[in-house]
Amino acid sequence: MAHSTMLHVRVDEETKIQASEALAAMGLSVSDAVRILLKRVAAEQAFPLELKVPNSQTRAAMEEARAIAQKARFASASELMDELEKNSKQ
Repeated sequence: MAHSTMLHVRVDEETKIQASEALAAMGLSVSDAVRILLKRVAAEQAFPLELKVPNSQTRAAMEEARAIAQKARFASASELMDELEKNSKQ
């Protein structure tokens, strides 16, 4: 077996907890998952997930969604329902 080394990774606590629980359900530890990821990167000389920079159309849609989300703030559920009912009559 090859000599092992330590790898330190910073991640927020909630992500660590959620990932640890999901991996445990699969019978894996976080260390197992990181080891699998790094072995795939080394073997394939590529990241095992497709990562893309969004094109201009996708970026525009993302900005539109953010703008809609910012406007769609309601103080209560009844306020939301009133707005939905008003918009359904148009």
